[in-house]
Amino acid sequence: MIKATVNGAGPFEIQPAEGKPGHIDCNGKLVSWSAVPLPSGGYSILMDGRSFVADVVKTDPDAKTMTLQIGQSQFEVALQEPIDQLLASMGISEAASRKINDMKAPMPGMVLKVLVSPGQAIRKGDPVLILEAMKMENVFKAAADAVVKEVKVAGGTAVEKGEVLIVLE
Repeated sequence: MIKATVNGAGPFEIQPAEGKPGHIDCNGKLVSWSAVPLPSGGYSILMDGRSFVADVVKTDPDAKTMTLQIGQSQFEVALQEPIDQLLASMGISEAASRKINDMKAPMPGMVLKVLVSPGQAIRKGDPVLILEAMKMENVFKAAADAVVKEVKVAGGTAVEKGEVLIVLE
């Protein structure tokens, strides 16, 4: 899902329209669209028969946000993956998780793979663990630079919500 605000207006929620290739759902309205990358780094967008050029002004991969310039308007865009939406619905924010040294399971699931080992230095954004939950594979990433103190789970392990998976220093 993409959430966008335009100069304080919005938010607009945009997501793929299920079963409708070439369409998106924008705040509940079905819209036809296509986007083609331009050599300049921007995009040529065709939406409901209208053509736009969107230039990327700024990106922040850690915060999963970008600023687009379309004509005279700037759009602040936030991208949410399914795991982001699930965590938000459970009241768990990324900011809150940054203050905690232990990585805990936000939901019950199966650990598919542990990507780190004790003593390993990790950087913010590094993949740490893959958890399968609700038929989705979720890659958990380090919220900050740290050192892995202890790995409490192994691949193939079932975990419960709140269970400590990895202890960080």
